[in-house]
Amino acid sequence: MPTSRKPAPADTAVAAAPRPDLLDRLAVQTAIRNGAQLLRRLRTIEHADGPWLEIGGRRLLSFCSNDYLGLAQHPQLVAALKRVADGEGVGSTSAHLICGHRAAHAALEEALAAWTGRERALLFSTGYMANLGVLQALLARGDVCVQDKLNHACLLDGAQLAGAALKRYPHADVAAAARQLAGSGEAGALLATDGVFSMDGDSAPLRELAALCAHQGATFMVDDAHGLGVLGERGAGSVNAAGLTQHEVPVLMATLGKALGCAGAFVAGPAALIDGLIQFARPYVYTTAMPPALAAAALAAVQLAQAEDWRRDRLSVLISRFRSGAAQLGLPLLPSTSAIQPLLIGAADAALRIAHALEQRGFLVSAIRPPTVPQGQARLRITLSASHREDQLDQLLEALGAAVAQ
Repeated sequence: MPTSRKPAPADTAVAAAPRPDLLDRLAVQTAIRNGAQLLRRLRTIEHADGPWLEIGGRRLLSFCSNDYLGLAQHPQLVAALKRVADGEGVGSTSAHLICGHRAAHAALEEALAAWTGRERALLFSTGYMANLGVLQALLARGDVCVQDKLNHACLLDGAQLAGAALKRYPHADVAAAARQLAGSGEAGALLATDGVFSMDGDSAPLRELAALCAHQGATFMVDDAHGLGVLGERGAGSVNAAGLTQHEVPVLMATLGKALGCAGAFVAGPAALIDGLIQFARPYVYTTAMPPALAAAALAAVQLAQAEDWRRDRLSVLISRFRSGAAQLGLPLLPSTSAIQPLLIGAADAALRIAHALEQRGFLVSAIRPPTVPQGQARLRITLSASHREDQLDQLLEALGAAVAQ
């Protein structure tokens, strides 16, 4: 009769191969990045005064924030935040679905839906969470997600989280996107793109992509983080500027922390989308709602962004002036007509050197290096704001010309 074997005692078991120490491995990876001059470093801003930032006791003129309309310190936003904080406190204390959804959130969602021409809108705490939640809720294993290669990281991560097959087409190449959709058979398909690309500053071919999705039966999603407030009628965004409606673009995501000067994000679209996200978007269901006072400030920003066209007009003048001045100096700007004006440098160490030279002259401009951008495409990401003056722009151009020539 067979007898069962008892497991070997721990002290006599065959020794397992040593596991890697995860913290040591991380330290090695960090050291490698440091050696390649690609290490990311935190800098503490001690005080902000419009486009002026104080760092280490020095006052620098910033050309690297996303405060495109100059609303981040607007007194109406500050007053709205204070008013609701005085009445409701700071934290929402819970997820939206428990007891965190307040009147300020509901009012903001209604205003965002109306502004973007959608049936409904749903708030998320960050844009990253919004994209993760949407893609995880819409996609399943066996589906395909087709994306521009220059899409923001959260769109790529969202498709991978959902377990869908991620296919990336060359930047703005509609024909390549069409081939990828055509090759996906009968799988459920979603095509996602940035409206304005965060590192290149150019706009996606939205009309052509919308027509492609309609032809292929794919759902079209646009991340308009850098277009909302800046483009379109009354700042309604890049989708509006392209003349597209909820029918052509049923999934729209945008953030509140760039042109609107606050924090958070939202998804807007048909009621069926929003109802489904409330049920299945895990980053929404299981996250504490944003502070109601912040929602009140964002609502004030939405109202100002729609009413004050002069901010967009001023930004447009600054963009034209900067590009004209850069062309006269022979500076290699990428072809962007947005507030994001990338100056292509190439080598990471050269980008760092130029950024440092600008800082010595009193300007704060970010050097963007791999892996955020491809190898050999390091750049200065220069961003303009309605809060900048024309003479400040001219001073930056003069400093850029000198720094690049060194």
